[in-house]
Amino acid sequence: MTIKVGDKLPQATFIKATDHGPEAVDSAAYFAGRKIALFSVPGAFTPTCSAKHLPGFIDKADAFKAKGVDEIACTAVNDAFVLGAWSKTNAADGKVTMLADGNAAFAAAVGLTSDSSRFGMGTRGQRFSMLVDDGVVTQLNVEGPGEFKVSSAEHMLDTM
Repeated sequence: MTIKVGDKLPQATFIKATDHGPEAVDSAAYFAGRKIALFSVPGAFTPTCSAKHLPGFIDKADAFKAKGVDEIACTAVNDAFVLGAWSKTNAADGKVTMLADGNAAFAAAVGLTSDSSRFGMGTRGQRFSMLVDDGVVTQLNVEGPGEFKVSSAEHMLDTM
């Protein structure tokens, strides 16, 4: 079943790349008491993700903070090292926190996986964005296959 507005996020463990190595991030603790703009990309370094999705959130980071968002986070079914390198390549550090979902456990728990086997990528997370307030989804924007419209930073800001 796909998560919906009003649902509490399921428990999951993300991995974040740090200067001291990979660090586990418990979803319940991470989202507790804060407003987080979370977006999911099918893969770091992929065309739309790198050219449009991530740059939009980097560029609009101040606008999100002005609307009361405590943090912007990106998740992908990649390992923490790949997401860490993608963050550095795109100068996202300090603007977007990368949360690796390497085994697609979070994507599966929220019912938003996709089968990208025909591209040699296996199971991935769908492209989506959500606003999470104290662990509860208050906005959810899930893209159709191959689309990039409703999960953008601009769309999220316009609908907040």
